[in-house]
Amino acid sequence: MHYTSQVLRWVVQQHRILGPYNLQTETSTHASPFSLDKQDTTEIKQKMANNTVAPLMMMVVISLVMAFTEAKWAESVEAKKEATPSETVTNLQFFFHDTVSGKNPSAVRVAQASNTNKSLTLFGALLMADDPLTETPDPNSKLVGRAQGLYGSSGQQQLGLIMAMSFAFTDGPYSGSSISIFGKNPALNPVRELPVVGGTGVFRLARGYAIAHTHWFDLSGDAIVGYNVTVIH
Repeated sequence: MHYTSQVLRWVVQQHRILGPYNLQTETSTHASPFSLDKQDTTEIKQKMANNTVAPLMMMVVISLVMAFTEAKWAESVEAKKEATPSETVTNLQFFFHDTVSGKNPSAVRVAQASNTNKSLTLFGALLMADDPLTETPDPNSKLVGRAQGLYGSSGQQQLGLIMAMSFAFTDGPYSGSSISIFGKNPALNPVRELPVVGGTGVFRLARGYAIAHTHWFDLSGDAIVGYNVTVIH
């Protein structure tokens, strides 16, 4: 950028020295353009030549500056690209415990439509969750994190959920990191796929997918869901 500034200052100086030539100004003192003598004609031709050279010089120099700038930008981008560390693929397995019944539910309804209770799929119901994540299907097994976020019933004819959840890990090498999941969850399907759209900590800028399968479910709505997540980060 310092080199570019110097070149541009030089172009401006050259433009001031040569300057634009105005034929009307030079000939206005003569009664007629046909009264110019040989010396006047020579001077005008010289100034017109200078007037032609100046813009050409400016165009050439500006073209060189632009080419130089683009080359430096391309070099900078390539250097940054090469400096990016290789990506890691991580596989995570855990169990999600969603409890909506009892005295201490981990997911509670926070909003609903006027006709939600008349719908077989509870269409329009929105729940806020803080569900434990464990190593095994046993609720008393080791806690590895919590699933916090929202999910709502989005299907009028068939039960389906829209989920926006953060799986925050509290144990092991990924403690303090999280992954974010957002997408459709057709809850009655034996196996579902949801996208990983981001993350924090170790999983910053993460992308990937989560395979969910229902391990256990009862009529109250409580469920235990196994997750197998592949994360690129």
